[in-house]
Amino acid sequence: MAKKTQEEENPNSEYGQAAQYDHNFKGPVKNRGCTDIICCILFLLVIIGYIVVGVLAWIYGDPRDVLYARNSTGWFCGVGPNKDRPNLLYFDVLKCAMSVNVMASVLNGFQCPTTQVCVKECPSEFWAVQIQSYVTGVIPATVFNPDYCVPSVNLNNTEPSVSEIVHRELCPFMLIPTTPVLGRCFPDIAALGNIPKDFENVPALSGSVNDTVALIKNGTGTGLVVLGIINSFNAKDIATRIFADFASSWPWIILGLVIAMLVSLLFLLLLRFTAPVMVWVLIFGVLAAGAYGIWHCAWEYQNYKQNSATITTIGFTTNFQSYLEVQETWLAFLIILCIVEGILLLTLIFLRTRILIAIALIQESSKAISYMMSALLYPVVTFVLLLVCVAYWGATALYLATSGSPTYKVVALNSTMSNCSGIDGTKNCDPLNFTSSDYPNCTSASCIFINYNSTDPFRKNLQYLQIYNAVAFLWCVNFVIALGQCTLAGAFASYYWAFEKPSDIPMFPLFGGFIRSLRYHLGSLAFGALILTLVQIMRIILEYIDQKTKGSQNSCARFIMCCLKCCLWCLEKFIKFINRNAYIMIAIYGKNFCVSAKNAFQLLMRNVIRVVVLDKVTDLLLFFGKLMVVGGVGVLSFFFFSGRIKLPGSGFRSENLNYYWMPIITVVLGSYLIAHGFFSVYNMCVDTLFLCFLEDLERNDGSAERPYFMSKGLMKILNKSNKIQKKQKAKD
Repeated sequence: MAKKTQEEENPNSEYGQAAQYDHNFKGPVKNRGCTDIICCILFLLVIIGYIVVGVLAWIYGDPRDVLYARNSTGWFCGVGPNKDRPNLLYFDVLKCAMSVNVMASVLNGFQCPTTQVCVKECPSEFWAVQIQSYVTGVIPATVFNPDYCVPSVNLNNTEPSVSEIVHRELCPFMLIPTTPVLGRCFPDIAALGNIPKDFENVPALSGSVNDTVALIKNGTGTGLVVLGIINSFNAKDIATRIFADFASSWPWIILGLVIAMLVSLLFLLLLRFTAPVMVWVLIFGVLAAGAYGIWHCAWEYQNYKQNSATITTIGFTTNFQSYLEVQETWLAFLIILCIVEGILLLTLIFLRTRILIAIALIQESSKAISYMMSALLYPVVTFVLLLVCVAYWGATALYLATSGSPTYKVVALNSTMSNCSGIDGTKNCDPLNFTSSDYPNCTSASCIFINYNSTDPFRKNLQYLQIYNAVAFLWCVNFVIALGQCTLAGAFASYYWAFEKPSDIPMFPLFGGFIRSLRYHLGSLAFGALILTLVQIMRIILEYIDQKTKGSQNSCARFIMCCLKCCLWCLEKFIKFINRNAYIMIAIYGKNFCVSAKNAFQLLMRNVIRVVVLDKVTDLLLFFGKLMVVGGVGVLSFFFFSGRIKLPGSGFRSENLNYYWMPIITVVLGSYLIAHGFFSVYNMCVDTLFLCFLEDLERNDGSAERPYFMSKGLMKILNKSNKIQKKQKAKD
C-alpha cells in the first residue's frame, strides 16, 4: 500500500475530527426531522406579508398612469372610451415650454396648464385659426377639426363662437408638427424650423409663437426637458425595425438556441471520456503559451540590448508605447513570466495526483448525469420560479408607485384674462361635477388632472412598502436558488452512495431530493438565503450612499468606499460558497443550517489543497465549455444571419433584415444562458460528489466492514481498493 498523504494520515485537528464510520449510513438520511423551524415560520410570515402587500398595492395602485396618458378630465388614452385614441394632444404645447404662470408650481410629469385631449393620430402639419375666423357668425365646424377638440363641444352652431372656443380651450387655436412619444404628442424638432409666415398673424395667447417655438427647438428652460424626452425616444423607429427583424427570424433564432442546448448536453456527456485529454491539453496549452511569452520577451530584450535602447534615453513620458521600445521593460516581462511559469510547473509536479483526482471526479460527474438526465431539466424549474418572483416584484412595485389618488385643480386656461387672476391652480375640483358656470367671470376656467396625490397618511405610507417589496424579493430569489442547489445535491448524493451503480440508485432521485428539501429543510434554506440577503442589502445601501455622496467625496473617502465595496463583495462570495456546501450537507445528513455549514467548512479545510485544485480545474474546464458553446453557436449564427451561409429552400433572406446583428446577439445571449444552466447542474454535481468523496475517505477504509463507495478509477489513483468484491445480484 502506498504511503498516505498528510491530508489522509493526520487531518488538522483545529478543523474538527474526521467523520466516523456509521454502519447505518447508506446515503442521504431518510429518517430526518424539520430543521430551523423558527426561520421557517419567519419566512412563511414574510411570504404572507408579501401577499398582503401585493393585495394592498393592487387595490390602491393604478399602473395605467405609467402605461397610458391622461386627458384633462382624467380619462386614460388608449383604453376604455378612448380605446381608438391612444395619443394625448396638448392644445397649447407652448405653455409646457414656457411655464410662465403660477401653474408651473403644480406641474407634475407631463401635465401642463392647458387642455389635453385623446386623439387617434398626432398632428403632423402647422395649422392656426386665421384672423377672419374670429368674426361673428362663423360656424366653428368650418374652422376646427373635431378630432382635436374636446368631445363635448358642439361645432355645428354659432354658439359658442370661435373666439369663445379658443378662449375656453375647447379646441386648439394652433397645431404644430408633433411626434408620438410615450403616448404623448411632443413637438417634432426636425419640422419646427419651417414655421409658416402666416403664424405671425396668430393671436399670441401665450406670448410670441416664434420665440416660444425657438425655446423648444433650442432646448432652453422647460423646453430642454421636452427636447431631452424627444431625443431619448427618437429610437422608436429603430425599435420597430428590430421587432420586424425578430418577427422574420424567430424560427432561426430558436434553431440556434436548440443547437446550443444540444452542444451543451453533448459536451457534458462526452466529458466522461474526453475530460483527461481536455484538461491536460488546456494545462499544457497554458504552459506552452507561457513558454512562448518567455521566448518572445527574451528575443525582444536581445534586440533592444543590441541597439542600446535603455529607459534612461526616454525618461518619463505619458506615451506608454515608448516603454515597449527599451530593454528594461522586456527584461521585467521576462522575469515575471519565468516566475509564473516556474510556479505553474512546480504546481503541476507536486499536485499531479490531485489533478488526477479532479479529472476522475469530473468524469464521475458526467457519468452521474448520464444516469439522471432529468437533472439537466431542473434549471427550467428554477428559471420559472425566478420568473414568478421577478414578475410579482415588478407588478407590486408598479402598483405601489401609482398608489396615490388622482388630483384635479381649477385652472385658468387663458391666464391673460383679467377676470381669471384669482384662479391660481390651488383649488381642488371634481371633473365629473365641474361646470364653467361656477366661474362666470372666467370663461376659460377648467378642471384639469394634475398628478397622483399621496398626502393622506395611509397612501403616503404605502410607498414605504417598496422597501419590504425589495427585501422580500431578494429573500425569495435566494431561497429559490438554494432550493435548486439542495435538490440537485440530494439527487447526486443518492448516486454516489449507491454501492452498486446504477441498480442501487433510488427511483426518481431528483424528485426525492426536491420533496425532502421542501418538507424538512424549508427553514434551513430560508436561513441561508436570509444571511445572503442581508449581505446584499448592505451592498445596495453602500452603493446608494456612494451615489448620493459621489460629488462631495475626496480621495480618502473614495478609497474607503472602494475598500468597503470590495470587502462586502468578498463577503458575499464567501457566504455563497458556504451556503452551497451547507446545502449539500443538509441534503445528505438532514442537519440544521449552522451545523451543516460548520461540518462542510471543516471538511473542506481538512482537504483544502484538493478543494483548490478541483475548483480551478473545474472552472477551467467549464469556462472552456462555455466558450466553445457560445463561441461556436455565435460564429455559426454570424455566418448565417449575415448571409455568408445560405440554406437553399429555407425562404430566409438576410438582405431583408434591418439589423442582422440583433438576432446574432439574441442567439449569443440565449446560448450563454442555456450553457450556464446546463453547466450549473454539472458544477453542483462535481461539488456534491467531491464532498461525498471526502466523507467516503474519512468514514471508510476499504475493509469488508467499511468498503469504499468511490469509483474504481478514484481508488486506482489513490492506490486503494476494497478487500471484498462488490455484492453480486442474487441468482434466480
